[in-house]
Amino acid sequence: MMMEILIIAVIIAATCAIPGVFLILRRMSLISDAISHSVLFGIVIVFFLVKSLHSPLLIAGAVLTGILTVFLSEMLLKTRLLKEDASIGLVFPALFSIGVILISMYAGNIHLDTDAVLMGEIALAPFDRFIIAGVDLGSVSAWLMGGIGILNILFVAVFYKELKISTFDAGLAAALGFAPGLLHYALMITVSITAVGAFDTVGSILVVAFMIAPGASAYLLTDRLWLMVVLSMAIGMISAVIGVLLAFALDTSIAGTMASVTGIIFMITFLFAPQYGIIAKIILQRERKWVFAAYMLAVHLYYHEDTELESEESDISHLTGHLGWNQKYSLRVLATGQKEGIFTRENSRLILTDLGRATARSLMDRG
Repeated sequence: MMMEILIIAVIIAATCAIPGVFLILRRMSLISDAISHSVLFGIVIVFFLVKSLHSPLLIAGAVLTGILTVFLSEMLLKTRLLKEDASIGLVFPALFSIGVILISMYAGNIHLDTDAVLMGEIALAPFDRFIIAGVDLGSVSAWLMGGIGILNILFVAVFYKELKISTFDAGLAAALGFAPGLLHYALMITVSITAVGAFDTVGSILVVAFMIAPGASAYLLTDRLWLMVVLSMAIGMISAVIGVLLAFALDTSIAGTMASVTGIIFMITFLFAPQYGIIAKIILQRERKWVFAAYMLAVHLYYHEDTELESEESDISHLTGHLGWNQKYSLRVLATGQKEGIFTRENSRLILTDLGRATARSLMDRG
């Protein structure tokens, strides 16, 4: 059974990660939380109408509620009385709380309960079988999320150019006739369908974790959109595998462990990403200190170039003498300047390169 749970978890993680990248890029990570919670309202309302947990109308109701959440949030935002996070924070708790109240009052004796809504129970997913003509084809969740995953991939592949332009420059997308508003709602429908599909299996908390954490990690690792999508899927699947294996080893909540692993991977990326990680930024900031000092030395050399003091002012011993730099500091500045191609060293003298001369001239003009 563990292998089947593992497969289901990997499929769900990869499927959720695809639209999650675009939510991160559009600064709309709160939307995933809003939709994954507010869809409960649509599920409950449709359940009361059709009296069945297996009706496809439940999905339709949930998707419409997801779109309603986005629409109401944007209406509040357009009043300019509220910021985006505040408008979302007003809409989805209202819809979610109504759904929870309705469940508590009228549906407490069925599977549609608040624990299942928040945490889900992926361990039960293998027992819900997809059987056609007496042939067991596997878990319903695997087929459902696999189908949604294929739709997500097709959506991104078909509208890749439009999504890319509208995500980074909505004004340009509108000028080119790409209808960014329509693309926005198409993406929200994709997010809603994905959240609804995973809702019953893993609950709203893990849906948010799989949508946001892998995408946020990939965002720190690359600037290329297509690679970001691929990395997001890969990170989601790795998180699912590690989470399931750890949960079985520790005999703990599978959903909780997978969510924790997505957070741990994000924190590792946040600290150690080669370009945008905290450690990389600290190192870069320190490097800039030495580059700035090398630039200042270039200005000093340029100022005294072709003067009577050029020979004295360009002598390396001058750095520790007249400039007051200690030997260790001077050697570091010299190494940085030569590495950046600002000046070269001839015996004990420093000679500005063309780049160094242009840099010094630019800095003096700014001053």
